[in-house]
Amino acid sequence: MSVSSPTRRFTVQEYHQLGAVGMLHEDDRIELLNGELVIMAPVGIRHIKTVRRLIRVLSQAFADHCLVDAQNPVWIDGHSEPQPDILLLRPEADEREHSPQPEDVLLLVEVAESSLHYDRNDKLEAYARSGIAEYWIVNLVRNEVIIHRDPAGAEYRSVTTARAGERIAPLAFPETMVEVSDIIPR
Repeated sequence: MSVSSPTRRFTVQEYHQLGAVGMLHEDDRIELLNGELVIMAPVGIRHIKTVRRLIRVLSQAFADHCLVDAQNPVWIDGHSEPQPDILLLRPEADEREHSPQPEDVLLLVEVAESSLHYDRNDKLEAYARSGIAEYWIVNLVRNEVIIHRDPAGAEYRSVTTARAGERIAPLAFPETMVEVSDIIPR
């Protein structure tokens, strides 16, 4: 016989209070998603290299038009403040006194290897529900970029995949293409 233990969901405000009283620290690899404190897996070298490549490629292509942010939180609802790998944000997001919100996000990118299941399920559903218009998963397992657009409920109606040799552009800047090969390390 198994007994289920009760759990407690946290709000974003309570999550921040845990940090303020010293229970969570800035360098802890923890994020809040759907009211749960999620312990993030250690970051591997391919993940690190891919995030660096994304910062370089996306900054070169879009820094004159938006903010390129890396591994900082986005407030998506009262129970979720994940820390995506990359965000392209509207410039006015930098003027606010709080974390960016879905309406500030032009593109959200997660780099996935050991976190692939989490990024393709839990995070995808949370991002779609909050109305994040475009979500890319850089899938290091298959060396591809999975492009999710047109959120509806807890899913995206448009899902396409791009691989080495192909070019992609975010919806916000359709005229500016980036090479998938420039994003994914060999």
